[in-house]
Parts: sequence; C-alpha cells; structure tokens
Amino acid sequence: MDYIIEMLNISKEFPGVKANDNVTLQLRKGEIHALLGENGAGKSTLMSILFGLYQPDSGEIRVKGQTVKVRDPNDANDLGIGMVHQHFKLVENFTVLDNILLGHEPIKGLFIDREQAREKINTLSTTYKLHIDSDALIGEISVGMQQRVEILKMLFRDNEILIFDEPTAVLTPQEIDELMGIMKNLTKEGKSIIFITHKLNEIMKVSDRCTVLRRGKLIGTVETSKTSIPELSRMMVGRDVQFQIEKKTAKPAEAVLTVENLTVVSPYSQKNVVDDVSFQVRRGEIVCLAGIEGNGQSEVIYAITGLMRAASGRIVIKDEDVTHKNIRYRNDHGVSHVPEDRHRFGLILDYNLAYNLALKQYHLPRFQKFGFLKKDAINAYAEKLIEQYDIRAGQGGATLARSMSGGNQQKAIIAREIDKGSDLLVAVQVTRGLDVGAIEYIHGQIVKERDKGKAVLLVSLEIDEVLSLSDRILVMYEGKIVAELDPKETDELELGLYMTGGKEGTYHA
Repeated sequence: MDYIIEMLNISKEFPGVKANDNVTLQLRKGEIHALLGENGAGKSTLMSILFGLYQPDSGEIRVKGQTVKVRDPNDANDLGIGMVHQHFKLVENFTVLDNILLGHEPIKGLFIDREQAREKINTLSTTYKLHIDSDALIGEISVGMQQRVEILKMLFRDNEILIFDEPTAVLTPQEIDELMGIMKNLTKEGKSIIFITHKLNEIMKVSDRCTVLRRGKLIGTVETSKTSIPELSRMMVGRDVQFQIEKKTAKPAEAVLTVENLTVVSPYSQKNVVDDVSFQVRRGEIVCLAGIEGNGQSEVIYAITGLMRAASGRIVIKDEDVTHKNIRYRNDHGVSHVPEDRHRFGLILDYNLAYNLALKQYHLPRFQKFGFLKKDAINAYAEKLIEQYDIRAGQGGATLARSMSGGNQQKAIIAREIDKGSDLLVAVQVTRGLDVGAIEYIHGQIVKERDKGKAVLLVSLEIDEVLSLSDRILVMYEGKIVAELDPKETDELELGLYMTGGKEGTYHA
C-alpha cells in the first residue's frame, strides 16, 4: 500500500509527560483519516510535529515515500501540508483577504497582486462552497466563517495534505454538516485529510479509517465501516462509557436568577441583539438557552456575568439587583461562569495552572494575607482539584496553562467554577473539546450541582446535550425567547425548527 504520509515510531517528551510514545500513523491518498484520543492523549502534539511546530525526539516522517525533515511550518507548506488549528491563527483586525495572503503574497512588480489573489480566492470559495466576504474584518465574522478562512488559507497555498485539529468544537450543528460536506468534496478532488476529533458520531459519519491514541501510545488503527461507537470509546478510554445521562426528576425551588425585560445593544451595529428577554432559573434545575450561534444567547450570558452592559432591564441574583454591579462583585456573590471562549475569558495562558485555579478567589483570606499570596495554600488547592477532576498537566500546578491541551484547559475552568460553590452556575459550551470520558464526568458533576440545590444555566450547541441534560429548554431566535420546551416531550427536529425560526411558539416568563 502506498501512503502519502507516514509518521513512523514518533516519540516526543515534554517536562513530566511523554506526549507521543513510539506512535505510527499512515495516511492514504484521498482518504479522511480520523485521529482519536482522550484530552492529552498526544493527538495535537503528533500533528504539530507533522506541521513542523515541534521536532520529534525520535522517529521518521515520509512524504510520498521520501524521508523528510519538517523543521518549521514553511517546510510543511513546501511539502503540501496545511493545518487548521484548534484555536485559529488569524489576525483579528486584518480582512479575510489579508489573512489568506499573509506570508504567501503574490507579487506583481514591486506590489502585492491583490486582484489575482482575490480572483483565486473567489474561485476556490465557489468550487468548495466556502462562500465568504473577502473584505470582511476577521474580528467581525462568526467562528464558523473564521474556520472557512483557515480552510481557504490551506487551499490558496495548494496544500494536498490537510490537517483539521478539532474543527467542529466551535461550530453549530448546521455548520458541522456543511464542514463534513466540504471535507468529502476535498477528498474527491484528491486531497488527503487527517481529522482530529473527540466526537465519535462524526468519525463514523465522515472518516475512512481511524487511529486511536491513549496516554501517548498507539492503541490501533481500524476501518471505520468495520467498527462501532462503543468499540471506539473503549479503545479511547480503556473502559465502557455511559452515553446516557442518569438523573432523577428535577425538584425546582425558589428562583436564584431572575432576568426581567433584558435588552442588550450590539457595540458594532447598535441593534438590539437581546430584545426584551425575561426568564428565571430556580434552585435544583438545569435551564438551557438553546439557539443557533448569533441569536443572542452569548449576549444574555455576557450581561448576566457582567461582561456586557444591559441597555435596559434588570438582573436579580438571590433577591439582589446586580444589573450595575461589576464582575468581581457578581463572582463573590453567587455566580460561577464557564465561558464559551476559554482563552479569551477563562484563563490567563501565561500563568501556571495553580494560579489559574485560584484566579477567582486569590483576593480572599484563604489565599492572601496583607496583600501577599499564600503560595502553599494555592498549590495545595490546585493539587486537590487536579486529582479530583483528572486534569492532565505534566508539572502539576506549576504547568503553564498555555502548554496544556484544550480539553485539560477546559477541565481546569470547570473545576475552578464548580468548586467555588456558587448558587448559580452559568455553563457555556461546557463540554467543548472534551472526550467522551470527560463529558460523562462533567455531565455527572453538573447534575450533582443541580441535586445540591444549585441553579444551572446552560448554553450548548450540542442538541444531544441540550435534550439529555436540561430540565427546561428556552429557545432563542433573533434576540428573543420564542419557546419554552420540556426535553422529555420534544425532539431534535422540533427543537431545530424553533432554533431556525421554522416554527413559532409561545413563551410567557
């Protein structure tokens, strides 16, 4: 069998962790090859080696049968290898066009030939159904659109081998379906794809073969058509995984969060992105704000947590009006928040894990005295949470947050927010980037919080998660709540219709 890429016996060690331990991955021309593993299993490290971001300690890389040395991403591009990273590498205040050209500018005389580039980008976007406005600023387009820019960047450079690192983690269900179609079209054109994901149903739907890693070691490579979701999950975590969430019927008590006639105005367009929204979340229940991205759920959360100002309306937490209180006040008076963007709002990437775990409480007496941090107390607290939440960090609390895998960064945020013991847990895309074992654990923790009498406000793009975890579902469309649904009495189809405006409902707060 001829392989277009061979990574043979690759090993890579970082301080305190063997990220890849004698791993072999072989990619056939024209196939979609899934790379599966738990958080911290070594998937992104292996692909970073192929893309030239890391050098292997041992092992060999072959491209079309020839042994090559990939010293940096420029070498990778020269070999026809492109990569869409889990966290996009885009310049927010540049246009789509400028981001695609960056580092690969076509020159005409002394100037960049922007028109030739624009023509090529337009042709590629039409061919692969990646329609996008090339003059739009990156900072003003959706995450799904930003991902299209990353894919167009690869295609503009004529890459044959495409690496997608967790490409669906930030996408809506509709955008995921679109991406799957795009990937299949790319392989029909002769491209070869390595697809890193935690989502087993996506692997079954789109991939030809799947290689599984566990704790840095190769478990095996299987033909997707000859395996099953339970078998893949066993290979990945080494045990059977419970896919159904087990929870008793909710017993809601008094309201912890009351939102009254909330309106939030977009700083960009001056339109009402949240338009006269009212609802309550009570002790002992999980309420989900469901909707396609861009319909106001994020702005509702920003207003509740203090990240955006309310133009009008009231936010009441435990009978106290906090509408005009600052973020720290809300954090100290009953709000825990797992944000949708862990890098922007969840962590300080250049702080170590211990400091990040104490981030919301470092000013309290348990962690400081006369303004000086109690480092021993912070480190002991970090070690407790690392063990309790199985956060994989090579140097424990001393590990730099930036160096951790995306899934382990997410676990750290969840550990910090749940352990605070707040009355209201606001959880946005709480399982984004987590493997099935971690999802099972986090879902269990959220149900436990509910059963302890906490109020949980959930925002999720995963319809399965919405239906199985929620006690009530509030559907948002174009800035308004358009329906209240009982998850036991609805299904994916009905929920999808409300989310897209295809069905009108009635809602009274």
